[in-house]
Amino acid sequence: MANTKSSPDIAPEFWRTKTLEQMTPDEWEALCDGCGKCCLLKLEDDDGGRVWYTDVACRLFDDKTCRCGNYALRRTLVPQCMVLTPEVVKESKDWMPRTCAYRLVADGYDLYSWHPLISGDPDSVHRANISVQGWTVPEYEVPEEELIDRTFDEAI
Repeated sequence: MANTKSSPDIAPEFWRTKTLEQMTPDEWEALCDGCGKCCLLKLEDDDGGRVWYTDVACRLFDDKTCRCGNYALRRTLVPQCMVLTPEVVKESKDWMPRTCAYRLVADGYDLYSWHPLISGDPDSVHRANISVQGWTVPEYEVPEEELIDRTFDEAI
């Protein structure tokens, strides 16, 4: 997940006036709320297509900061890492958290009050108990056959 620092390339309230496709790279990165949910391993039901979240995080995920430990090289180090683009967001919303700012903007909704772009505080997502900060397990500590036992409904 990206940094939410201000930049000259970030227009005020850009998410209210721009589509995902119109955002600058800095605006796109700032839209990430830092919850860490996208970095959780997920399982999909083969029959119904339902997506189940696990408490198991990508091996690059930093549980304390809710950020990628090597954001620039994540696709090289974790080839299955899904890089979000406007197309990916629109095609893959089923696995994205319901609170995800990318998903909200794609669906025409505003950001929640706890989002750092609204609150002005990058830790507001953690204080609102929206993030997975402090409760994930790295994927290298969990055998694949145990993932099913670590699932939960995404209503977090």
